[in-house]
Order: sequence, then C-alpha cells, then structure tokens
Amino acid sequence: MDYIKGFTYGWMSGRGSFRTPEARESLRLMQERTGSNYVIFALAALQDTPHSTEVDYRGEHMVDDEELIDMLEYARSLGLRLIMKPTVNCRNGTWRAHINFFDEDVPCEPKWHEWFASYTEYQRHYARIAEQTGCEMMMVGCEMVQTERRAEQWRQLIADVRQDYSGLITYNTDKYQENNVKWWDAVDVISSSGYYPINDWDHQLDRIENIIRPYNKPFFFAEAGCPSRTGSAMIPNDWELAGAANPDEQADYYRAMFSATRSRPWVRGFGLWDWSAVLHNEQEALNDDGYSVYGKPAEQVIREFYNSLTEQPQTAG
Repeated sequence: MDYIKGFTYGWMSGRGSFRTPEARESLRLMQERTGSNYVIFALAALQDTPHSTEVDYRGEHMVDDEELIDMLEYARSLGLRLIMKPTVNCRNGTWRAHINFFDEDVPCEPKWHEWFASYTEYQRHYARIAEQTGCEMMMVGCEMVQTERRAEQWRQLIADVRQDYSGLITYNTDKYQENNVKWWDAVDVISSSGYYPINDWDHQLDRIENIIRPYNKPFFFAEAGCPSRTGSAMIPNDWELAGAANPDEQADYYRAMFSATRSRPWVRGFGLWDWSAVLHNEQEALNDDGYSVYGKPAEQVIREFYNSLTEQPQTAG
C-alpha cells in the first residue's frame, strides 16, 4: 500500500456545501499547501440517540449524491486519491462510541440486528458511489467502540460491502482500542485514530505494533491531529479543552508525531484531522484554536513532512 499523505475533508458538510466555489477552492488549497496525495471524504449520517436503530443518511445534514460525486471527480482531477468514510453521529450529541444495545434480544427494546440492518444499508449506498468513482479505499466505520464486540455482524457487514465495492476496506477504531477489534482479519487495512499525548508516542507505537503484527496487514492513522490551543498537546482528542489559542503548540505536536512515526516503516500514513470545506480567514488563523492548520505554523510542518517522503508500495503491516 502506498504511503497515505492524507487529510480528512468536509466533515459535517450539509446539503449544498460541496456545490460552492469556496468548497472547491478549499480542497485545492488543502492539496497545494499540505502536500497531501489522499483526501478522505468524511460523511456524518445521524441517528437520534446511541440506542436508536435507524441511521438517517438522506436528510439536509448530508451532501447529496450528485454533489458528492462531483467533488470526488474534482478531487481526482487535482490528482488526489480518494477514500470514502461514511460515519454516523447521534442527534442528541452523544459520541458514536457509545452506540450500544443489549447483547440478548429483549422484547420492546432496540436490537443489534435492527441497527446493523440500517447501518449496512447506509454503508452499501456509499460503497456503490465509492465503486462508481474509483475510490482507492472505503472506511466502513469510525470509533464505534461499543459495537466492536459484535464481531460476526461486522464481518457480515464487510462481506456485504464487498458485493458493491472492489477496493481496499478498512475500519477506523479509536485511540487505545486497537486490541479490542478481534476481526481485523476481515479488512484489508488496519487503521485507528492517533490522538496520543505528545510525550507518549513511542510507547503507543510499541503497543500498536505488537497488536497488529500477527495480522500482517498495512496500518495507517485514519485520524490524527491536535487543536492549536494551550494544553492540547497532552490531550489532543479533547476538542472542548479550555485554553488560549496556541498555534506553536499545535506545530510542536505535529513535529513530535511525525518524528516518532518516521522511524516506524509499518506506519503507512495519516488522514489528518481536519480540513474544512469552509475555511476561516487566513489573516485570523493565529487566533483560531481548533484542529484546522490553515494559515498556521503546523501547515508548513505537515507540508515539509509529506514532501520529504518517497512513496514506496508496501503490502504488509
């Protein structure tokens, strides 16, 4: 698998968001200013609560199929390789990691098989678009920690997706959860979210390497990043952390992460978090305390790292 010099694009984009000239210009700038060769299109379907069984991917909260296909084709025209990432959020604000049901069916209670039926329909819809547009990879889930114990249902979902999509399939588990997924053999690529403290990367990489080695599959960080906020380098997954805008701390985090992973040839890339379809004003970038790197020192750190890499295909993790 080629090294994924990637960014996640367009998270939380709703109906019509990809039709604007600003969205296309944002994507072009992402490639130009970060040196990315992959773009991950992250979609956010909704279910009402973590205990609801219906996944809604048809509403105004989603870009429609036509504009998504148009943007995928535009990305391809820029020379970018494509990864489809249909994920799900809860309308009540609960993190998707808490989607959960009783392991034994109980009358009048929501059931795992009901949820997986709806979620599989959702995944297969975008698998067909991924196949149509030639996406290099599809992620069939992201950070769905409580669902991961349902191994046989995940295996069936992946088998169903393969009926519609012929490219590489991965699943993006959450930070610290790599060992909880017992069905890595069912995917082509192992991936996880890499939001680890700035001073703990070597320890975490040692741990992950020991977990994935028996599977002999490629691995990459499907998400990784850090807000530009004082204190975030130690808790990069906490997007609500209170602190002053600190772009230098964000840049330091990226330097530490890239330095640690550069010496680990089994780490085959990143889908950095994240690049918005609507960019903030570049003149105000240093006052922005979010994950965005646009106009911040971290942008140059990423570009220099990505540009320093030579693509060497690798098939084993």
